[in-house]
Amino acid sequence: MANADNSVLIAQITDTHVGFEPEAGDDEFNFLRFRMTIDHLLGQSTHPDILILSGDIADKGAADSYQRVRATIAQCPFPVHVMTGNHDDRRALLKAFPECPTFDDATGKRYAQYSLDVKGLRVVCLDTLKHGRHGGALCEARADWLAAQLAAHPVTPTLIVMHHPPVIAGIDWMDPRPNEAWLQRVGAAIKGHKQVIGMACGHLHRPVAASFDATPVSITPAVAPAVSLDLRPVNFSKADGRGIVDAEPPGYALHRWKDGQLVTHFQPVGDWTRLATFEDHLVPMMEALEAEKS
Repeated sequence: MANADNSVLIAQITDTHVGFEPEAGDDEFNFLRFRMTIDHLLGQSTHPDILILSGDIADKGAADSYQRVRATIAQCPFPVHVMTGNHDDRRALLKAFPECPTFDDATGKRYAQYSLDVKGLRVVCLDTLKHGRHGGALCEARADWLAAQLAAHPVTPTLIVMHHPPVIAGIDWMDPRPNEAWLQRVGAAIKGHKQVIGMACGHLHRPVAASFDATPVSITPAVAPAVSLDLRPVNFSKADGRGIVDAEPPGYALHRWKDGQLVTHFQPVGDWTRLATFEDHLVPMMEALEAEKS
């Protein structure tokens, strides 16, 4: 059922990497994981107000990968919004999703960058793709757009969604350097804007909670396999046999905004045994728990 209370519920699915094995078609490992994730989200007792696919939708930016994603999300009874990641092809993505809002810079270059109003919460989605670059990017034009959006709505609670997290998580081969220009531009754009309640990101293929200049940052786990958790420094010139990618279960995030508080839940997807349900014999325990809240 739809989210009917006074909260805002935003689902985030990221790093699907559909098309990693193009020869596998609909039996592709990543595509099957994506379908499982959508099915799990649709099976929840409360549906989100919107779903955001926050980048690396297609592993190779192929048109047929975007079409398979589009066909899969067609069953969603709520709006679905797309974003770019470093594996995406911006032009192909916008062709497959022509309804995606865009920002055009002074040269006419088009970015999948836009703002949404979701029941009084502003959601600002950034395009951090630079073709040919694995890490994040935010040129001056895109950063200026962000600053202008925040300045135009100084008291409206705002969640910023971006594929690349602006944090150093400790996984060396995935992390940016602290002094990268795009990080400085993001920091300058949000500086002083107290209405920014948080940032929601992807890219790292792991569930992470962090902060950026005192702004809370959540990183949603991937639908595609996870990046291995190894916090040792890397000697990039010497292989050491460490894990790189693990077939952990896919996951997604639910961002809940209510009564001035943002809470993010990370939900794994898979089969497991439910050990308890709310039956009559648990009513006394539930009543006692509620009664002690004072």
